Amino acid sequence: MSDLKATVNTTENGFAVTGNEEIKYSFQFVDNIFDLKHNHLAKIYADWKRVLLVTDENVNHLYSAQWSAYFEHHGIPLTTFVMSGGEKNKTMATMLSIVDAMDAFGLVRKEPVLVVGGGLCTDVAGYACASYRRNSNFIRVPTTLIGLIDASVSIKVAVNHGNLKNRLGAYHAPLITFLDFNLLKTLPEGQVRNGFAELMKISSCADKRIWELLVQNGPALIETRFGRLEGSDPAMKVIADEICWRGIKVMLDLESPNLHELGLDRVIAFGHTLSPTLELAPVVPLRHGHAINIDMAFFVTFAWYRGLLSESERDEYHVLSHSVGLSMDHELFTEEMIISGTKAILKTRDNKQRFAIPNPYGTCIFINDASYDELFKALKIHKELVKQKYGGGHGRDVWFPKLA
Repeated sequence: MSDLKATVNTTENGFAVTGNEEIKYSFQFVDNIFDLKHNHLAKIYADWKRVLLVTDENVNHLYSAQWSAYFEHHGIPLTTFVMSGGEKNKTMATMLSIVDAMDAFGLVRKEPVLVVGGGLCTDVAGYACASYRRNSNFIRVPTTLIGLIDASVSIKVAVNHGNLKNRLGAYHAPLITFLDFNLLKTLPEGQVRNGFAELMKISSCADKRIWELLVQNGPALIETRFGRLEGSDPAMKVIADEICWRGIKVMLDLESPNLHELGLDRVIAFGHTLSPTLELAPVVPLRHGHAINIDMAFFVTFAWYRGLLSESERDEYHVLSHSVGLSMDHELFTEEMIISGTKAILKTRDNKQRFAIPNPYGTCIFINDASYDELFKALKIHKELVKQKYGGGHGRDVWFPKLA
């Protein structure tokens, strides 16, 4: 939520308004958020005597029985709206369907919507809340790794427009985000891999300790659902919890001073230069983690080509990507894609490249002088490299099964 303080002054030919907006939102780690013994959600919604819960089809299938029992136990009537999942449904039409549900529910001005789902769900529902009466409250319970450590750390909410990733959106903070990493127990391996790429992004450019832990434990983290799967080695959970806690903290440290993205040199833009164009290019969109990792793996090769990373550092990134099943190349990742992707991102970055690149791991620099000729040469080297060493770098679970 936010609170705006402003002053109005008379000028020679009109008025001038100066204001500062105070934004307050918090994160709370709670395992098993829908356990009947917990009252974190119940004490919020008891005052409203009801709750509107927005989720997606997959999460509803997995957890509707739990949250229905939870709110029934606490005597709070529940209304659930189930949106369609998948990148193809991250649209204005889906957002407006949520608005219709809020309207039918008769949502009161400050009444918070409860949003339970992955990053896509919280993005779309968050945008609906930002739009409804221009500012409606919401509470987030992210259910995927990408939601827990990336999408729900930001206050950005959005939908796609045409083949343009997150082109329509807003900056809208939730009241609170509850982080329940036990939800990873039911997460398909492909979705864990999807979120792993975001941890590679943030650690390679901003936290050497996380990076080292990912390199040492990558496949085991995915196989054990970050130590949350029954029967997992307790030591893996300790490692995973450190990775996730540090990852969220680093994201907040980087993003909080720049919540509205007024500063365009953004460390967390690593992997998000060409991927917004690449992700939606296939008939069936790529999973976000695979799209950004193709972007990152290429720019790691580019960094080596420029002498910014050593050969061993380059290979360390590619070996980790291959070991966890993340894509490093795609048939549509071409010279034409580099041109169209660069042209698109220049508009977002105020006509500067601002290519975020690790130099070395745990730190980041920004490149603004890369020529197309240089990028094309690096692309040729990259494609040959991943073909020879990593079987083409195609990755596993590249598309969402429902859409594929």
